[in-house]
Amino acid sequence: MTREYFRQLVEEAIDTIPLKFARQVRNLAIVIEDEPSDDLLDEMDIDDDSVLLGLYQGTPLNERGWGYGNTLPDRITLFQNTIEDECDDDEDEIIIAIGETLIHELGHYFGLSEDEIMAIEERYWRGEPDPADVEEVGEDAPQPPEPEE
Repeated sequence: MTREYFRQLVEEAIDTIPLKFARQVRNLAIVIEDEPSDDLLDEMDIDDDSVLLGLYQGTPLNERGWGYGNTLPDRITLFQNTIEDECDDDEDEIIIAIGETLIHELGHYFGLSEDEIMAIEERYWRGEPDPADVEEVGEDAPQPPEPEE
């Protein structure tokens, strides 16, 4: 899959994640790389049996003090080849994996706990829109991809 086409799938996936993530993000770059480097995997103590689909690098919003500013954007890196391999190159699965990865990494950006992130991911996996989005915009709430039966 070309990088440009993968970027298009990232844009499609962004349209499926909760509005609070898309609306409240400031000074954050989404970067696509082929795969994590061996040095990065070693630094993060990720063994050969595990995979890294994405990575948030920056200072979570809840850790920023009054003096925070004048900094480079925080960064979410999506690892294209790793995502494609995990999804067996199935385009629908790739969109879901991108959406799940973005939700997880944006959760870190917002300073959410792993439990809070997991609750949002579970709704996404079930194909349920975020309740706050439904309350705010009704039928126009972003719809996660339908889970496969």
